Amino acid sequence: MTPYCISYENNNRRNCTMKNEKTYELVLTALFTAIIVIMAFTPLGYIPLVVINATIIHIPVILGALFLGPKKGAFLGFVFGLTSFINNTFKAATASAFVFSPVLAVNVVGVSGIFRSLYICFVPRILVGVVPYFIYVLIRKAAGDEHKAGRVAVNTIASVILFISVRAFFIRLLPESLSAMVCTIIGVVAGVILMAVLTVNGNTKGSSNIALSYAGLAGAFTNTLFVMSGIFILYKDAYAQAMGVAGDAVLDVIMGVVAFNGVVEAVVAAIIVTGVGLALTRVKPVYTTEKSGSTEALLAAKKA
Repeated sequence: MTPYCISYENNNRRNCTMKNEKTYELVLTALFTAIIVIMAFTPLGYIPLVVINATIIHIPVILGALFLGPKKGAFLGFVFGLTSFINNTFKAATASAFVFSPVLAVNVVGVSGIFRSLYICFVPRILVGVVPYFIYVLIRKAAGDEHKAGRVAVNTIASVILFISVRAFFIRLLPESLSAMVCTIIGVVAGVILMAVLTVNGNTKGSSNIALSYAGLAGAFTNTLFVMSGIFILYKDAYAQAMGVAGDAVLDVIMGVVAFNGVVEAVVAAIIVTGVGLALTRVKPVYTTEKSGSTEALLAAKKA
């Protein structure tokens, strides 16, 4: 076979592989979009945890960012924001629904409410489809075998986050007669156990696992922090009136949501993203910008 024929055959294989990959990504994007819509308009978007219903609608967006890249992740985040806009406009269940609906916001604060609510409804959700991917890449590098100090720091942060979440959860769950010390001890035990597990599992595969967990945490926190900070900056007085609290108490309300709901939902997201992400990596690797290298590797494997 002449070199020209060999080159032509390799080009055909490469083009076929790229077409298959694009088709696969298109199907996966459609699947994640459908899951977001189903979760948004049914009770499937929430997990009851005794003291709160944890939101999990952002999880398909996070997974999309990891396996399809930040561009498609941003699109999925836009879909998430669009479902929030529709729900809060046509099925407003709370007095504060206007913060996610430009239509309702006009009646509350005037024309400026259109732009304020568009920001709160869409920008945080789009960032949910972007931030987790870069956090995954950063943590994967920091927690690699060649960065022992980075791995220790990453494991410590994860353990502290679990401690805060477990402590906050049990403070809400247990009766007031039990002291906060009991909840603190339970949180410390959970954090120490996680630290031990992460340290024992501190290999290359372990760095991938912890990177998935951090991506889940980052995605959930991105949504909570940007939404709640946007509400405080753009709608402080209107939100206070809707919630029936004094303007000076809005910050306390928002911090309570971030410190409890935000942390619990972030831990739930970390667990689900890690579990589903590990399953998905068996059929598709996490997105990488080095497509040409991966294509060549795939062709070489087929040729062998």
